[in-house]
Amino acid sequence: MNKRGHVLNALLLALGLGFVIEPGLDMATARTTAQITVPIVLGALFPDVDTAFGRHRKTLHSLPVLGIFLAYPIVFGNLQYVWIGVLTHYVLDVVGSRRGIALFHPLSDTEYGMPTGVTTSSKYADLVTVVVTAVELAVFWAIHTYVVTLDLDLSAAASEAAAGLGI
Repeated sequence: MNKRGHVLNALLLALGLGFVIEPGLDMATARTTAQITVPIVLGALFPDVDTAFGRHRKTLHSLPVLGIFLAYPIVFGNLQYVWIGVLTHYVLDVVGSRRGIALFHPLSDTEYGMPTGVTTSSKYADLVTVVVTAVELAVFWAIHTYVVTLDLDLSAAASEAAAGLGI
């Protein structure tokens, strides 16, 4: 997918996850959605930084990079939702586009994809993006409901980080 598709995916995910994490039509849902939107969009855009250096869909489209973003909030106490943007960027590139990504780069340059994708210039690219996003939201809902809560208390994490810095 192109940057437009990744931003569309991230914005729809943030909106949907806002309701998954804080169901309702109230200020709590709006606050949660506002808190997670910027990190998810930033995470969704990050892998394409490799268009400026390295090799696109290889350098920053790999499982080691995703591992760094998964570990970051554990180690540093912030960026809790950026990994969702990075992960869903990968899913959209694997499922939504024809080319795929090099998941095991730098060990292997083999690109993995699925036959479900379309070219980034296809007139169906936005439709595929919305369908993939709906499936991702269903998966996140199931994880949130049955496995582990995705509701991270961001204000508590920020307070702990500030206290650790002596602020």
